[in-house]
Amino acid sequence: MKKGIKLGSARIEPEGSVVAGAFTTITFTYIAGHPVDDSGYVKIVFRQVGDFGTPQFTNPTAANYCSVHTSGECSIEPRWDPKGHLRPWSGALYLQVYKGFLAAGEKIVVVFGDRSNGSPGWQMQTFCEETFEFKTFVDPIATARFEELPQSPVLSIVPGPAARAVCVAPSNVLIGESFFYHLRLEDRWGNPVGPPTKKTHEGFERQGTQTIVEVDGDTGLSAESNPVKVLNGEGPLRPFWADFHGQSEETIGTNSIDDFFTFARDRGLLDIASHQGNDFQVTDELWRQINEVTAAFNEPGRFIAFPGYEWSGNTPLGGDRNVFFGSEGGRISRSCRDLLPGEESVFEDSPTAAALFANLAGQQEPRPFVFAHVGGRYADMAIHDPGVEVAVEIHSGWGTFEWLLDDVLRRGYRVGICANSDGHKGRPGATHPGAGPFVSYGGLTCILAEKLTRESILEAILSRHIYATTGNRCLIDLALETEDGRSAIMGDVVDIAGGTPILRAHVAGSGPIERVELRNGSEVIRTLRPFDEDDLGRRVKITWRGAEVRGRDRMVRWDGSLCVHSNAITGVRPVNFWNPNQPPDRLGVDRLAWRSTTTSGISGVILTLERPDSGLLEVTTAQGNIECDVACLGVEPAIFEFGGLGKRIEISRLPDRQETRTLEFALPLDRLRVGDNPILVHVMQEDGHMAWSSPVYVHRSSDRGL
Repeated sequence: MKKGIKLGSARIEPEGSVVAGAFTTITFTYIAGHPVDDSGYVKIVFRQVGDFGTPQFTNPTAANYCSVHTSGECSIEPRWDPKGHLRPWSGALYLQVYKGFLAAGEKIVVVFGDRSNGSPGWQMQTFCEETFEFKTFVDPIATARFEELPQSPVLSIVPGPAARAVCVAPSNVLIGESFFYHLRLEDRWGNPVGPPTKKTHEGFERQGTQTIVEVDGDTGLSAESNPVKVLNGEGPLRPFWADFHGQSEETIGTNSIDDFFTFARDRGLLDIASHQGNDFQVTDELWRQINEVTAAFNEPGRFIAFPGYEWSGNTPLGGDRNVFFGSEGGRISRSCRDLLPGEESVFEDSPTAAALFANLAGQQEPRPFVFAHVGGRYADMAIHDPGVEVAVEIHSGWGTFEWLLDDVLRRGYRVGICANSDGHKGRPGATHPGAGPFVSYGGLTCILAEKLTRESILEAILSRHIYATTGNRCLIDLALETEDGRSAIMGDVVDIAGGTPILRAHVAGSGPIERVELRNGSEVIRTLRPFDEDDLGRRVKITWRGAEVRGRDRMVRWDGSLCVHSNAITGVRPVNFWNPNQPPDRLGVDRLAWRSTTTSGISGVILTLERPDSGLLEVTTAQGNIECDVACLGVEPAIFEFGGLGKRIEISRLPDRQETRTLEFALPLDRLRVGDNPILVHVMQEDGHMAWSSPVYVHRSSDRGL
């Protein structure tokens, strides 16, 4: 822009704060400085991660209707483009001047959520942000060269009223010893309403698995805690909870990196966290800042922070990898420098995952480690270095990706299994998906370590003493005993020449357990349930899952309905319907409708029927239609396949009431094959939450004893 040209100014009304997820009306006004020529533009851009309603200009009675006016002798043509500006400010509203020009001092007015003709307004993004910015650019000379205003309007997005409570307690405590736990209040979109309340428990007097039920005195909201294992003495390993994967506004996320770690520690109530900015956005200065922030937040015994970044190569080059260092001082090595100013850096690049692994293998101090990841890009597991890549992330806000684990185990790799949020909303440890394309609750990784220090946590990760959950804090104890008296836990490798080892497992769910699968690699070798056919009642569980493909277009639409002929529905419980504005819709005593998507994860409903064993269930979805007799349903689900990547509907029956939250078993492993046998458990809760242990790698060296 030529020196002396004034771009003008912009303002919004009202100013101040707006409740997250609320429908509102915001009037944006641009006042021209330099005249804007015919075919010139004003452009308002928003962060890519914002899940606000998409502005529309054609239906004044529908949500998110925006009207556009001008005081100039011209017309304004609005156009919304979700990829209309440089990342991370991707969402762009173009306002083109035509049939005239905009003179200095004249205005363009955009009413976001114009309610004058019946629209409910503009739905604000569902997560909190201190600086929700209407970043404004102008192209006054009509050359398609946009210049940013010196100052753009800003809103603050704040939580709504408390809608639920969450109780978080330590996973392990000693008999008779007092301990602290927390009660967190959340609004309907999962935003914390104020800081969690710290409570003191006087201690449990008996050994076993316990929970705490806490009631908030002001709201009356209550919550039951995660399971608490009460021990009569210190065990060798303790469970610590981590979210290793999320971003802040310095790259593509929300709020600052300091806010990110503060939330992880004080609101998400995590023990461990790491920051994972896309490498092509992490400047040398930001990499220095990341290291400074993790050093400042790392506090042994209270909270552990690891420096890291996300290597974001295209899938043919290796796909997404999460890179971490055991302490500060590691050298970043990027897949490319596309969003670095001037593409300048003092660090060497790694254009392929193989080059990345070679680079990291040469950095032994501080110790690097890598998780394979599925995000916009997915990890190609044909490229792998067992000395560097120690785990695979099979659940995040992007969805559930057991197929990545199948890739790994089929190739004979020995890895741990983790899950994290990949959160962009600034809520590590409590990442609700909101109303955007992320359709799953963010995952957590449980680390089984001696103590809460970087050294102990790193040792546990490298030993694969970790397991993954879909965000709940269930407990999994897994131990294998050989005939000659040796023992191993998840992640360990044990060699046997013969005999029959015994696998012992104890699972404590955060909700009622539906089943626990014992797997040898991808093969289910035993399914255990806390109920059998004789316990079944009037409840029917219907779930849908799967993806279209492995890449970005993986989302499957399951919009549909069901009808129960010759029976009636007396109750409906949603399963993983995270958007509170889109619950299943009761259409009568025998009908239900929904809008739902999956990205390999699970959604569905649990119906309570008037009669347990009569009627015909008819399900209609965007993927296809099915019918089944209620009387034919049992504990084993009826499965209906729809192609793609594991797209299917499963239908089974449940007991009328099932509250069992613990399951313990000891099973002989009498059908082991020669070579590696990755023995793991997969936990499915009735509420849709899941967990996966890392495998015990049982290596049988011969057929003797089979």
